[in-house]
Amino acid sequence: MKPVTIYSKATCPYCISAKRLLDQKGVAYTEIDVFGMSQAETDEVAVKTNHYRTVPKIFIGDTFIGGFSDLDALNRQGKLDELLAN
Repeated sequence: MKPVTIYSKATCPYCISAKRLLDQKGVAYTEIDVFGMSQAETDEVAVKTNHYRTVPKIFIGDTFIGGFSDLDALNRQGKLDELLAN
């Protein structure tokens, strides 16, 4: 299974929903609080996400998939499991 990384804020409802969905699917993930990141780390993530402005920022492996709405859509379309496995 590919590693999943979520850049989040503790009080963000979309971050909570994304983590809940992954928990329900039994998917392990690494959570990174954006408030604990250095400016260099923030800049690096901005480049990787094409300056995506909101959280969560969700990566499956090295692929940026977007936020919770994108994760949920992939799950509803039956594509999330395939992305996680390949």
